[in-house]
Amino acid sequence: MNGLLHTARLPLQDGDLLAAVDLGSNSFHMVVSRYVLGQLRTVDRLRETVRLAEGLDGKGGLDPAVRQRAFDCLSRFGQRVRDIPSQRVRAIATNTVRRLKEPQAFLMPAESALGHAIEVVAGREEARLIYLGVAHAQPPKDGHLRLVMDIGGGSTECIIGAGFEAIERESLQLGCVATTRRFFGNGKLSRKRWNSARAEVSAEFQQFSGAYRTLGWDEVLGSSGTIKAIGEICAAMKLTKGAISAEALPVVRDRLLQAERIDAIDLPGLSSERRPVIAGGILVLEAAFDALGLKRMMVSKAAMREGVLYDMLGRGGAHDPRDASVAALVERYGIDRAQAARVEATALRLFDQVADHWHLEDDDRLMLARAARLHELGLAIAHSQYHVHGAYVIEHSDIAGFSRQQQQFLAALVRTHRRGIPKSAFDALPDRLLAPVRRSAALLRLAVLLHRAHEADPIPTLDARADGNALTLGLARRWLEARPLLKADLDGEPEDMADLGVTLDFSAN
Repeated sequence: MNGLLHTARLPLQDGDLLAAVDLGSNSFHMVVSRYVLGQLRTVDRLRETVRLAEGLDGKGGLDPAVRQRAFDCLSRFGQRVRDIPSQRVRAIATNTVRRLKEPQAFLMPAESALGHAIEVVAGREEARLIYLGVAHAQPPKDGHLRLVMDIGGGSTECIIGAGFEAIERESLQLGCVATTRRFFGNGKLSRKRWNSARAEVSAEFQQFSGAYRTLGWDEVLGSSGTIKAIGEICAAMKLTKGAISAEALPVVRDRLLQAERIDAIDLPGLSSERRPVIAGGILVLEAAFDALGLKRMMVSKAAMREGVLYDMLGRGGAHDPRDASVAALVERYGIDRAQAARVEATALRLFDQVADHWHLEDDDRLMLARAARLHELGLAIAHSQYHVHGAYVIEHSDIAGFSRQQQQFLAALVRTHRRGIPKSAFDALPDRLLAPVRRSAALLRLAVLLHRAHEADPIPTLDARADGNALTLGLARRWLEARPLLKADLDGEPEDMADLGVTLDFSAN
């Protein structure tokens, strides 16, 4: 179960199924859609309240009972997607899993339960996917800017976008579960406590409210179960017809505060399932309305899971957002495109010769190509240890389209493409990715070595064979002997390559 990039590389045919799984901090969702005439038609939805964020302790641990609740849910979801190819199933974990001290201890059994790989995305990538889902569900008008807000269980995302592109993305550590626990953890409600909490939450939004207001927007849309629930409360109280207004929110809040305890909250239209966390949701939304000066918010039926499905469609075609992100990094850091192209071509030439024997997939090929384009990124910082600088930038940047594991995979390739290979180079990656990342690293190292002189002429002979962990590279003898620096580099490479678990040998003809 590799499935690192989850690209829809199998050609989509009418009738094919795709599935998106959202491991939210409050609820787990799954949507299954059928691809028909270039469109997605929903055929199944599953939702379970797991409240993963409830199980978080202050040290990044997760309560065993909550952990088991999550695994049981994923097992049920897994039964529904058991027969869908892994390239067409994409599972996303969000805020709570991001906050775990040892995420792999959760992810490994979670992946086993689901039967598919699970990606952890950063908050701003989560925001991009939310916006994409909302934009496809409610197509935007040309030239209009829209503000989209999503209150999840553990975080809140705010996005300004135009068309189907997110322009500004923010993610705050404020969600209905987390905020309810933070301010009303003992279950008690009071106006004094509410006002104090709202001041703290408003300060979070004020970090970017000025920039957002300057950019402006033409309409406001809310996504997620929390905002939908608040819209239903507004409608049940006959304050609006399902939208959320600046006039309605204080009325809802005052009605909520008539209860002195969380378990006594009595709001029309509120389900018993959502009652334990609605206070935090209303608090966050009221603070957002105040800080951003919102007047009215329409409620969208779409959320991140729909965005994940449409992102999968983009990945299967010519509009993969990750390619645009890599191109932006190349531009920003002034990477030598000609050299990057030479290294990429050679790395892929090697890859294609050994992929079958090494069980490397199309997704691994894509990642190797992107690493080749970015391998010299660190030169913009300093020549000394530039591979270390480049890896750091890649791992810690906000790169649209990439999950955390994907950025860690890419960073590991850049970190190990030259010099010694530290034992910790692959520590951040799950076990299922260790074989492909180590073998891809071996191919990138060879490609970089072969092009150290930045020669424009192609390499006349390049034969690679793999057998288990053994890799044999064949080069033209006359060509190699004319390059003594390259020969010296290659002579020392088997020792370094051994740290990748690869036994390297050469032949010259």
